[in-house]
Amino acid sequence: MLNKPFQSPSTASFLNNLKASRLQALLRRGELGLVVLAAVIGILAGLLVSLVSFLSASLHFLIFGVEGTLSGSGITGPIVLGGPIIGGVILGIIVFILSKTRKKPMVDPIEANALHGGRLSLTDSIIVCVQNIISNGFGASVGLEAGYTQIASGFASKLGVKLKLRRGDLRLLVGCGAAGAIAAAFDAPLTGAFYAVELIIGSYTVVTLAPVLDSALVAKIVSSEIGGQGLSIDIGAVGNITPIDYLPAVMRGIVCAGVGIVLMQAVSFIEETARKSFISQPFRPMIGGIIIGLLALVSPQVLAGGHGALHINLNTQSSLYALVLLFVLKSIASAVSIGSGFRGGLFFASLFMGALLGKSFAFGAMLFPAVTLRPVIYAVVGMSAFAAAVIGGPLTMTFLALELTGDFPITALVLASVITTSLVVRVSFGYSFATWRFHLRGETIRSAQDVGWIRDLTVAKMMRADVRTAKLSMGLEEFCKQFPLGSTQRVIMVNDVGRYAGIVLLPEIYADPMDREEGSRSLETYLRYNKDVLLPTMNVKQAAAIFDSTQSEALAVMNDRVQNRPIGLLTESHTLRRYSEELDLRRREVAGEF
Repeated sequence: MLNKPFQSPSTASFLNNLKASRLQALLRRGELGLVVLAAVIGILAGLLVSLVSFLSASLHFLIFGVEGTLSGSGITGPIVLGGPIIGGVILGIIVFILSKTRKKPMVDPIEANALHGGRLSLTDSIIVCVQNIISNGFGASVGLEAGYTQIASGFASKLGVKLKLRRGDLRLLVGCGAAGAIAAAFDAPLTGAFYAVELIIGSYTVVTLAPVLDSALVAKIVSSEIGGQGLSIDIGAVGNITPIDYLPAVMRGIVCAGVGIVLMQAVSFIEETARKSFISQPFRPMIGGIIIGLLALVSPQVLAGGHGALHINLNTQSSLYALVLLFVLKSIASAVSIGSGFRGGLFFASLFMGALLGKSFAFGAMLFPAVTLRPVIYAVVGMSAFAAAVIGGPLTMTFLALELTGDFPITALVLASVITTSLVVRVSFGYSFATWRFHLRGETIRSAQDVGWIRDLTVAKMMRADVRTAKLSMGLEEFCKQFPLGSTQRVIMVNDVGRYAGIVLLPEIYADPMDREEGSRSLETYLRYNKDVLLPTMNVKQAAAIFDSTQSEALAVMNDRVQNRPIGLLTESHTLRRYSEELDLRRREVAGEF
């Protein structure tokens, strides 16, 4: 029997680091390594989506005694009112505990990719997913898609951080997690891939396409093998689509855009009202649960995401009154659910509400004999357009309609409608539901495009700390003795207590005639930029804007606005050079030029 050679802890650590560095080199060498890693993330996404769906369905059975979809069960009785209230109480307890233990707000995949270089807390992602399961499981009018993408992207980000991947690769992996989650949820890989590209990564490149599609396809296969069933819509034979059919599609797009904007503002209004009210945060989900339960007594189709309710309304004849009433009830239930603190998103709720809106539109189309399309087609077009207004991603919603129906002719109508919707929302409102909520928090992002590096490149990281300072009271003669011509270009002046007074340029002092009238030459006369300063927390874009407005070549950096003590110096040339270098680095990451 051969004995294994002894390895000291330092030797074992060295070998482990060597293996890790080789793995990182393999992943950075080309696209193949990232494609393999994306497949692993796809497997994880498929498993996680199946697990989350199972847990939510189990809660539906335990709480409501329903097998299958909750919204399509037609359930009645006191439990319809009690379920959301109990869920609100449980969620309120969780919110109370989190308020004592976690002070930082939860970050979702869009914000992570836009501001944090793809870094997501796995612990926070698990907490958000659990809250989403409880919210949906107890009947709140939210879908599970937010939980799907959060948990899958969280695991993907954790894996990328462990492998110490570059910023661009880490952002790509977060997109792969979201792509796999949506693909597994809807059995629609193209939808998942374009959801990641449009909403999570924020830009399309050939480099990102292969890993994202790979993750979506693998996740779809894994979920299907486990037994997951995606959404499918049978629209029958479409018939001939004539040019006149595009006019109602465009009009539906405009209407969906307007209603979608109203819904997003309604959610924020409810949140703001709850925030300003005397009701503390842990009690808000319970109040929301009462309202949801009362709405569910009118129609149980407002419960949960609405998968079963969608099929019911697509496959049955309903009056215009019934469609409008259900749309209003579902809109209120969804807005109250999100606004009162239930966790979840509006992805599937917007699909359901869009289908109701589109089918309602069919009653108006009956007035035009030239338009012969059936109501279910109007429902599919409205479903995609309304989801594009609320969620964003016009290509995502177009591919969703294609993969759910399997019909190519209807895709052209959907595309016309979603493009109209996206354009109207972009011009008149400017935000999707996710980015609108960021805006309300004071963020300026409008997509997942990587702008976090701009915030990371701060004045504190760019400035020089070894600056020349002198007291203003020392006088001009002493100043010239300490700083002869050529010793430095500029000196930061401070008063006797160390506060910033301005910058003195040595060439200006020595270029001034020495035989000027006595008393007319003093250090105060040479002070410049006494009010134009930088702060260490400013980012490179803010610094560049100040340089442009002051027309200065260099500015002093203060510790803060109160003490106003100089801690460094930053030049405009160095700022612009660092900004250009980072821009070039991001361009190379996008193009795959490593």
